[in-house]
Order: sequence, then C-alpha cells, then structure tokens
Amino acid sequence: MVSSLFLYNSLSRLKEKFVPLSDQRVTMYVCGPTVYDFAHLGNARAMVAFDILYRVLLHEYKNVTFVRNITDIDDKIYAASLEKKCSFLEISAKFDAEFQRDMCSLNVLEPTYQPHATAFIPQMLEMIGALIQKGFAYEHSGHVLFAVSKFPDYGKLSLKNRDELIAGARVEVAPYKQDACDFVLWKPSSDEMPGWDSPYGRGRPGWHIECSAMSAHYLGKVFDIHAGGVDLIFPHHENEVAQSRCAWGTDRMANFWLHNGHLIVEGKKMSKSLGNFFTVREILQKYHPEAVRLTFLQTHYRQPLDWSSSAIEQAKLLLNKWYRVIEKFEQKADFAELFEGEVEWDDAIAVKAASFFEAMNDDLNTPLALQSFARLVKHLDEVSSGAQRDGELEAVRLELRAVLYCAKVLGLLTVRAVEWFRYSPVNAGDGAGTLDGGVLSNEDVEAKLQERQNARANKDFRKADRIREELERAGIVIEDSERETKWRRL
Repeated sequence: MVSSLFLYNSLSRLKEKFVPLSDQRVTMYVCGPTVYDFAHLGNARAMVAFDILYRVLLHEYKNVTFVRNITDIDDKIYAASLEKKCSFLEISAKFDAEFQRDMCSLNVLEPTYQPHATAFIPQMLEMIGALIQKGFAYEHSGHVLFAVSKFPDYGKLSLKNRDELIAGARVEVAPYKQDACDFVLWKPSSDEMPGWDSPYGRGRPGWHIECSAMSAHYLGKVFDIHAGGVDLIFPHHENEVAQSRCAWGTDRMANFWLHNGHLIVEGKKMSKSLGNFFTVREILQKYHPEAVRLTFLQTHYRQPLDWSSSAIEQAKLLLNKWYRVIEKFEQKADFAELFEGEVEWDDAIAVKAASFFEAMNDDLNTPLALQSFARLVKHLDEVSSGAQRDGELEAVRLELRAVLYCAKVLGLLTVRAVEWFRYSPVNAGDGAGTLDGGVLSNEDVEAKLQERQNARANKDFRKADRIREELERAGIVIEDSERETKWRRL
C-alpha cells in the first residue's frame, strides 16, 4: 500500500509526508513510563495518542516494529523503595504490572518489544565507551558526562540557546563538570543504592542513555519515528539525539520526531497540590475505559487537552449513541459473523472510509476523523431502516463493515452493546454496589428485576412499580416488551 500519511515533525517544524527508511518494515520508538507510581492521565494521553499512530501504521504497512521502553532504573524508584521499605525491583515490578493493566483497560495495543532498562546495562556501557573513545564524553570522580560543546547541533530539536539550555535542564553546578550544560551518562552509586559494575566504578546509568541503547538495539542506529510527550523534547530527546549521533557517527537518530501536547485539568496544570491530579486507576473507578479513550481522541494529539468531567460525560453520551446503532445488528443472523472476528480491509471499505482516513493521514487528526466516523454510523442507521431484500442487506453489510473497521483503528466499540449499557466500575471491580450508594452491580439489578417480575406475576403492581422507581433512581432504565424485559444504565 502506498502511504499518504503526513506527520508533523518536531525537528523540522513542518508537516511532512511519511516515507519509511525501508520498504521491509516501519520502525517506531515511544518513551514509556518510569515505574515508581500509578500512571496518571498525562501518561495515558501519550500512550493513547501513539497507539493511534501504531494502528494507522499497521493499516498502511504490513510490518511495523514498535518499541516502548520501561524505565526501571531511576532515582524516583529508589526514593519510593526507601519510603515503602522494600527493594527498588519490587517497586518497579509492581508499577510495571499496574501500568500494563491500565493500558490494557484503555485498549492500548502491546508494542512489538517492551524492553526494561535493567536488561540493557551492557549496551549502555558500550555506548558510553564509544563516546569516551571518540572524545564526546569524559570521566571524572566516577561520573561520565557528555561534552555538549563537542556537538555543534546540540539544541536543534528544542530550539534552545545556551542560556535556555542551562535554565531548562536545571543543571547541577558540580566540580566534576567541564561545562554547566554537560549531562550525565553514568553516575556512582553508594553501597545501599542500586548499582552495576563498570569501568568507572559501581554506578548506574543516566536516564537519557537508556532510551538510546534500547532503541538502537531493536531498531538500528537510525530509525523512522521517535515519539513522546512534549515535555520530553528537552532535555531527554535533545540528549538522546546528541549521544546517539555521536556514538554511532550518524547524521540523525530518527527521521520523524512526534510529540503530544500537555494535559491540563479544568484549565489548570494537573498538580497534587491543587487537588486535580488523577491517576488512570482513579478515573477508571468512575468511567468506562472507552469513554476515557474517546475523551483523549476528541482533541488533536499535538494540542493541549483540557480534561473535565463534562468532557468525559459528553464522550459517554456519544458512545451511547453509537452503541445503540450497533446493538441493532449484533443479534441478527445476517450480521453475526462480523462481530466474531476481524473485518478485512478491501476496496469497498476504502471508498466508504475515504474521509475517515483522509483525516487520520493528516497528522492523525482524530477530531476530524471522529466527525467522519459519526457520519458513517449515522448512514449505517439510515440505510438499515427497512432493509429486507438480499441486495439491501448487502449494502447494509458494507456500511457495517466500514464502521467496524474504522472503530478498530480508533480502538472503540470493542465490547458488545449489552456489555456497554450494563457496565459500571462497581461491576467491573471487586465490590458490589448498593441502592443506598446509588450504584448497583449487575447481579443486584438482575435480582431486583426478578423480584419485580414475581410481583407482576402475583398482580402486585404497586410493588413492581416501586422496584422500577428504585432502579430508575439508581440509574437503571427498564425497557419492557411483550417478549422480554431489557435494562441498561444511563
């Protein structure tokens, strides 16, 4: 497939046509989490943004190698281990597992490789040795530092001058530095701190060298796409470029650099001190993961995203609307197989989904793609009304296939409609809701409906009405018909 994908390149400050380095595979690296605590909404926003990129690339190309690292060496992890009075490996393993759980909930696809920094110490030391040998790094008092003055292109990614570089890096004034801008590649560890043997003494790597070593191992010394949050442009990505290019003697590290915008909450920077700091886990205790994901996608990935309760409530209502349409087809024999496996791309779907992919190929314009998707769902609903004959049903099948294929690219409409409308965080978790708390588990609802049915059979309509009113107060909508009683959550 010939790509028409255009991406905004942070290095050139231009929207450029994406052409991979090789026609054999596309290579992409995304900076993953530092696992010392639960992932927060800002972390999740980045993961969902570049999950969309991965899905679009998989649509365009047969072979995509996606690497997303786990930073499990960091002083924040060590500080957390001291606070919890356990080893740093216990902390990193715990929050690595929690991160994987949260990403799975948000339907973020697993990367091809997910390396851990602790497994790549030899590769980091090899890079550090090469930088020293080539005169780009120096050792002092157990520290190894990159000599920024030796790399003339330093600052081109972030477009920062020397004063901004010093201020932005919050550099440490230290006797072992030849220049205030120089950054650490290796630093010594005390006996009680995590450390590894090296030619420079027992110590641990700096943060930046980790990603350079892991990306080179899996993707090569130059690869297609490097992505991460806008806050990583400097110093992390700037330093990655410097050490990678100098170690390998290349004119670039990655062809494209992509960065997602900041996440703010109700117009303010997310901060624990302001009481508006939310982890993914906390939000998933209130909302379905698809509502969270759709809230992210309604803002372009490069723009700041203003998270609010009203925004996610609107996302939930929109998903309600789409699931109401999908619900009509799930139980019909003519369409059942479309829900059993993957919908295959073909020329017919390409025609129907042209505007959807036009938006996606324009630097992942998910807000515009969602508008196109909404039109597809609306048209599906319209053409399905009254369709009876074979030709009419085949036209409906095509519309449904197009909707389901585009939904897969968005990572939405992943559950059956009945599951969507009956979902609650209480039911998804370990606890059971109560009427007093305003939340009922599915089992509680079914028990109440059985009690109501028994009351109706005994012609105790006053009790049946009372149960219905109780359920409505708990956010449960009952739909009676001659054949059955259905229910859903508001």
